[in-house]
Amino acid sequence: MATATVTPTAEVITGTPVSAQPVTLTPAAVAKVKEIMATQDPVPAGLRIGVVGGGCSGFQYSMSFENQAGMMDKVFKFDDLKVFVDGTSAMYLKNCTVDYVETLEAAGFKFENAAVKSTCGCGSSFSV
Repeated sequence: MATATVTPTAEVITGTPVSAQPVTLTPAAVAKVKEIMATQDPVPAGLRIGVVGGGCSGFQYSMSFENQAGMMDKVFKFDDLKVFVDGTSAMYLKNCTVDYVETLEAAGFKFENAAVKSTCGCGSSFSV
């Protein structure tokens, strides 16, 4: 299913310049994260996106809410949503786009990463 992607420009709060931002969130992803965050008590400061070891192919994406940035985090802002990315994850997320998709079968966040060489059969892990 082809969808038009309008990418909000990330305002870098700390870290690398916008041209070198490791990850991009689509407007649909930003809207869904903000919707979920609004249901949390207390409301988190932002979203952490990362890459962790695991799964049958070696790496998995991770998303979690955070109350503050870590010392080594890069902080990006997408339409008032703060996104925290640690330095190690930034290497694996380079040019990665996070989208939120809803179909008749399922709904969820989808990572599109050109650096990925292969994925596992279930699609939850990858290798570079």
